[in-house]
Amino acid sequence: MEQYKQEFIDFMVEANVLKFGDFTLKSGRKSPFFMNAGAYVTGSQLRKLGEYYAKAIHDHYGLDFDILFGPAYKGIPLSVATTMAFSELYGVDIKYCSNRKEVKDHGDTGILLGSPIKDGDRVVIIEDVTTSGKSIEETFPILKAQGNIEIKGLMVSLNRMERGKGEKSALAEITDLYGIPANAIVSMADVVEHLYNQERGGKVVIDDTIKQAIDAYYEQYGAK
Repeated sequence: MEQYKQEFIDFMVEANVLKFGDFTLKSGRKSPFFMNAGAYVTGSQLRKLGEYYAKAIHDHYGLDFDILFGPAYKGIPLSVATTMAFSELYGVDIKYCSNRKEVKDHGDTGILLGSPIKDGDRVVIIEDVTTSGKSIEETFPILKAQGNIEIKGLMVSLNRMERGKGEKSALAEITDLYGIPANAIVSMADVVEHLYNQERGGKVVIDDTIKQAIDAYYEQYGAK
């Protein structure tokens, strides 16, 4: 596993973004782990987060795109932080764009904020995590309405590796439905490999009990 992926896993735990225990998800599933990207709240955290995203996007999509699109609301700071990281790490100016939940009818009008999207633009979508693909259902038609653009792919921070609407993972379903690559900085398999029986901050984050709960969860909800 690449060094930046190992560092990103530790970063999620240290920032209290990735937690282990007993959680009820929006879907109603009982999960032994929970990720909340809203817990990234400081400037230094967002700077680091942007760097991890930029490295992962660079690994999967290179520099062959023009605009980083972050769906409202959590995607807005993600897109801003990551475009800044692209400038620092790779010396390229990637534009950011996000959507509004409500169309603005005065001043800077329209549904988009940040850079306009026009014919010929190549776009990468950035999100925190996806479990059902609902955000892409809303995002895809907004992007396609902007003209003849190419969507290079989607990048999220964590692949939960559980079933979406069918038997496949939400990321695999997005690829099948929209014909775009969907990738994550790390997967839960990476997380378990890196943290199982390893001490972080004076305690073992994934001990035998939590590992058994994770294994049981994937027996029930794991993607095929």
